[in-house]
Amino acid sequence: MKEITILGSTGSIGVNTLDVVSRHRDKFNVKALTANTNLDVFLDQCVQHKPEYAVMADEECASKLEEKLKKEAPDVSVLAGAEGLLQVAELETVDYVMAAIVGAAGLLPTLGAAKAGKRVLLANKEALVMSGKLFMDTVLQNNAELIPIDSEHNAIFQCISATNTSSISNIMLTASGGPFLDTPMNELSSKTPEQACKHPKWDMGRKISVDSATMMNKGLEVIEASWLFNIKSETIKVVIHPQSIIHSLVEYKDGSVLAQLGNPDMRIPIAYGLAWPERIETCAQRLDLFDIAHLDFKEAEADRFPCLQLAREAIKQGGTSCVILNAANEVAVNEFLNKRIKFTDIPTIIESVMSDITQNTANTLEVILRDDGLARNRALEIIGNMTL
Repeated sequence: MKEITILGSTGSIGVNTLDVVSRHRDKFNVKALTANTNLDVFLDQCVQHKPEYAVMADEECASKLEEKLKKEAPDVSVLAGAEGLLQVAELETVDYVMAAIVGAAGLLPTLGAAKAGKRVLLANKEALVMSGKLFMDTVLQNNAELIPIDSEHNAIFQCISATNTSSISNIMLTASGGPFLDTPMNELSSKTPEQACKHPKWDMGRKISVDSATMMNKGLEVIEASWLFNIKSETIKVVIHPQSIIHSLVEYKDGSVLAQLGNPDMRIPIAYGLAWPERIETCAQRLDLFDIAHLDFKEAEADRFPCLQLAREAIKQGGTSCVILNAANEVAVNEFLNKRIKFTDIPTIIESVMSDITQNTANTLEVILRDDGLARNRALEIIGNMTL
């Protein structure tokens, strides 16, 4: 029986993780759940799964949860804030930590899980984007296991798990292209948050849905893949594949290409991460090649997806450039979701912040968090001087 902490249990990854775990109660037990502010959903999860610990990042919400659980699940201990998140990520009795908190907020507890030598199921790409070498060194130094959960990186992991990465020629990350793939360029500025969050294939949270629409998610995934698989970013290609059936491909020096296929269902990579090196049932719909009939591929246009190029530029600059990129993007996406900027303002703001903030060597957590804060403040200043 493996004990699990789920960081971010009310998001799409957390919900799907609980679905998989509930189908295999003989193998997994939920030790701790965490959420930010989604009190109603989190309360239901706590009552249903009865974790030993429940953590809410928002302290006011935590107080309300504690009061409600006194009647419905009195044995659940309620913790609050960043300290609570870190505590359940490092619990001695926990074997696996699903790192599914969205954005930079997930960095510290995810890093804590790695320091504690856990199997880290990494769905929070920002942890690697921000801390890169520091994170990977922590994993190695503490004998932690790191298994990617993003469908693309999980696919690569499956394709290379028994292979020396020196024999890899290229990695191809597939991308759906998001909801605006075929939208005329002159119409993009008028697109709303509701339209941006209506992904054609995946059921995801609002922030990552916007990242998919701008293709920043793919830029972040290029950064993440370079660290995960110790491969130069120039050898990581992005291929638009609207059907989202092939999740990534690995090309080897001998000309062979391995790909991982499956219907777009996050329970598949989640189950793989939980059961690795074995496999378990997910109840995901089986892939029917005759029903699919054909698969489409196209290049990502630089003028349509400038965020992808900004991510590659951040990699070239090195240091805390990826921290600055990520921070500016998080602020810009949040402002777009709150209808304070246009969809097409997002890459403009990111580029301006990257130009204004000097990158530094990303060798300590203090430097990383400092530059993250500087970039966020600068992004807000730029937005404050804009008119919608």
